[in-house]
Amino acid sequence: MGIGPRLDLRQSQSLVMTPQLRQAIKLLQFSNLEVNAFVAEELERNPLLERAEGGEALLGERPAPDQVVSPGGHDGADVAHLAEAINATGTLPSEAAAPLDAEAAEWFDRGGPADGYGDTYRGIGAASRGGALDFSEDERGIESLAAGPRSLREHLGEQLRLSFHDPAERLIGAHLIALLDPAGRLSLPPPAIAAALGIALERLENVRARMQRFDPTGLFSVSLAECLAVQLAERNRLDPAMAALLDNLELLARRDLRRLMEICGVDSEDLADMIAEIRALDPKPGAGFDEAPATPILPDILMRPAPDGSWLLELNPDTMPRVLVNQGLHARIIAHTKRGEEARGFLAEKLQTANWLVKSLHQRAQTILKVAAEIVRQQDGFFRHGITHLRPLILRDIATAVELHESTVSRVTANKYIATPRGTFELKYFFTTAIAGTTGESHSAEAIRHRIRALIDAEAPGAVLSDDALVAALRSEGVDIARRTVAKYREALKIPGSVQRRREKAELV
Repeated sequence: MGIGPRLDLRQSQSLVMTPQLRQAIKLLQFSNLEVNAFVAEELERNPLLERAEGGEALLGERPAPDQVVSPGGHDGADVAHLAEAINATGTLPSEAAAPLDAEAAEWFDRGGPADGYGDTYRGIGAASRGGALDFSEDERGIESLAAGPRSLREHLGEQLRLSFHDPAERLIGAHLIALLDPAGRLSLPPPAIAAALGIALERLENVRARMQRFDPTGLFSVSLAECLAVQLAERNRLDPAMAALLDNLELLARRDLRRLMEICGVDSEDLADMIAEIRALDPKPGAGFDEAPATPILPDILMRPAPDGSWLLELNPDTMPRVLVNQGLHARIIAHTKRGEEARGFLAEKLQTANWLVKSLHQRAQTILKVAAEIVRQQDGFFRHGITHLRPLILRDIATAVELHESTVSRVTANKYIATPRGTFELKYFFTTAIAGTTGESHSAEAIRHRIRALIDAEAPGAVLSDDALVAALRSEGVDIARRTVAKYREALKIPGSVQRRREKAELV
């Protein structure tokens, strides 16, 4: 066989994804925040796109009569001037330029400061109305401005300046503040910090001990036990028994109360009081600062009951961006552009991109609504009666019903939320695996987890249910489930085993 180049002709089939198809798929799996960010970028890049929002003019001042929809537009633009700019440069004018539809009376302030009457005009306004007519001067005082929240490092820096007068100690304290983690503990051990600063460990510990009493108490600790010990010492409650309890926090986590009573030398009543004191402390004193406000979830679909007993679904207008193509602007520019193939090619590309984006957003909205409607139809029992009536559901069930591919349903349900009378849920929440029943009927895994929690919450202190007892109880209700599955669901719910629950409830009695 000879080795050398050769030319072969082969025939094969392949799926070619166009940029428009990639864009549609990407939009389908985006969350509402990601879609709005993507649309905002397209609005900046494409002059033929505008946002359709309640009368807000995004790209112009007055709506044009020949636009697709009234909000926004380049309706009053000087088209001849725009065409000349395109022919000269091959691109559209920058957005920083003056408005193309602005008349002289709209941008020239006659009688104002630019016309030589600034001081007189302002004086007349101040004398007659008590302020400037153009609102250029703010009459509010500094006392009307609210102070913003201070960060943890600003709060500690102020205390550092008031507590230490030695510049070297202030430098050590500033270095300790910089090494705090979000919980308020040091991210490095004290010996490593002292070595990095080139000072004696004893001097570092003296500064750290004083800073541990800063507000909030317990900062600059290296462990949870030390953090709690500082707070207890501040309350004058760090006795030998409490110190022994702090040295054995792992026993407290395991609820081994009998062993703790032996180590601390106290009875059950005193141990219960000590545990209550520890629970009242703050294990993360630095976590209360620098916290960003929780971002509320904006649902993509709104659901409400109809008068006839059915459900009404609608897309949330606050999360579904609507963009329009300014066909009038495109037509007028083309009509006044006599030369410049590059400008015409630029407009043709932007028009095609704008049309594809509008079509993709519309198709995305319709697909989300179609999939959500089918999920609501199949989970009607959950919305009417609660989680015990949640049906097992997989992507294939919805894909078959709405005649879509499973991957499309998966993209639609990712990062999408629906607001229902029972709360706001992610669409993925309604897809659960099936647990076989003794009578042939399947049960949702989420409903089984809810039932396990209900059984454990209702157990008596003297009759704690083991995993085998939970299996027997569920099988008596028609659920065919294995013991290891019950144990897995119980651990997922962060519920301890029967031995630990029995020990905890015995101490509470």
